[in-house]
Formats: sequence, structure tokens, C-alpha cells
Amino acid sequence: MNRAATAFLVVTVLTALLAALSFAIRIKGYPFGALGIERLDAIASAATFIPIAALYAFTAMLMMILPVRAAGFFYANAAAPIWSAATVLLAAILGLQLARLAFGSRDAVSALLDWRFLFAAAVIGTHLVLDRLRRDILLRTLFFVVFLAATLACLYWTFRL
Repeated sequence: MNRAATAFLVVTVLTALLAALSFAIRIKGYPFGALGIERLDAIASAATFIPIAALYAFTAMLMMILPVRAAGFFYANAAAPIWSAATVLLAAILGLQLARLAFGSRDAVSALLDWRFLFAAAVIGTHLVLDRLRRDILLRTLFFVVFLAATLACLYWTFRL
């Protein structure tokens, strides 16, 4: 957990620094400053977490029904990397919005209030309790159904308000 928090903070700071550099270059009048911001904006969307959550829920669903050895393989080679990707993506989004706020954009805070960030919270929170879920047969059965529903919802539901 300490390692994850450190990685989250480092990625947030690095993204904020890169975004600040791009903003500064753009303010000076160089066109490639806008290109840097466009590239960071391309990944800085809360909607990106919906397919990531589907992948994670599918992996977690498989871990609920597989034997211990196979579940460990999926944990190490699928669930942990997907969780890391979600954590890094969330840190990058936060860093970009902090740089926007530092350069005077008041919309940066409202961009962080998107309800689709709940998918990122679900992936990160589920990963923290996944080991406890595997130990109890009743929880495994219950969460197999929950993860199946989450996978199908993330893939096929539009989530429009």
C-alpha cells in the first residue's frame, strides 16, 4: 500500500510538471505547447475507467471460481497490472487538473467531480479487499455474481445521465 501511494504521488507530480511545462511553452507562443496538453488531455478522461473496470471485474470474476493456483496467476498477471494502470491513470488525471488549476483554469476542479471516477474507486477499492473475498466460500459465490454483473454493465450499458 505504501508503494502504491508513493507511485500515485510521484506520477501526479510528474504529470503536473509536464502539464505546467506545456502550459508555459504555450503561453510563450510556441505551438508545440498546445500539442503536449492535447496529448495529456487524450488520456485524461473519466470515461477511460469504464473499460478498465470491465477488465478488472472479469479478472476478479475468474479468480472467484478458479482454483487457488490459477487464481494466483490471474491475480499476479491480470488484476495487479490492471489495478496499477487504473492507479497511474487516476494520478495522471489528477496531476493534469492540478496544473490546470495552477495556471488559472477554474474548470479543473469541476472536471474532477465527474461521477465516472467511481469506476476508478471501485477498481482500487476492490483490489484492496480482493484477498479477503477469496477466503470465504459464501463471499466468493456472491461476488462472482457481482463481478459478472459489473463486467456486463461496464461493457454493454451506456451510463448516460
